[in-house]
Amino acid sequence: MKSKRVTVRIMVRGRVQGVSFRAALQERAAGSGVDGWVRNRSEGSVEALLQGDEEAVKGVAEWARRGPARAEVSAVEEEFLGLYPRQSGFRIVA
Repeated sequence: MKSKRVTVRIMVRGRVQGVSFRAALQERAAGSGVDGWVRNRSEGSVEALLQGDEEAVKGVAEWARRGPARAEVSAVEEEFLGLYPRQSGFRIVA
């Protein structure tokens, strides 16, 4: 049985810029069928919007707690969003 569609915003903190975090997250999300976007924030964190099957979104969010090999994740905040415009594909935004 397929789980419901959800939208989650995550904020990833630690050494997450300059380590290909966004590209790796984009690859993981797209490979999992998760739509949305990812971007660097000016204070050094990475923010992402994940939208799709609940289990797939949970899997991508769990991966973000480790990140790519050179990342050092210190914290991940997750916020489940209510109604949100449907995303199509997964992209890196400025």
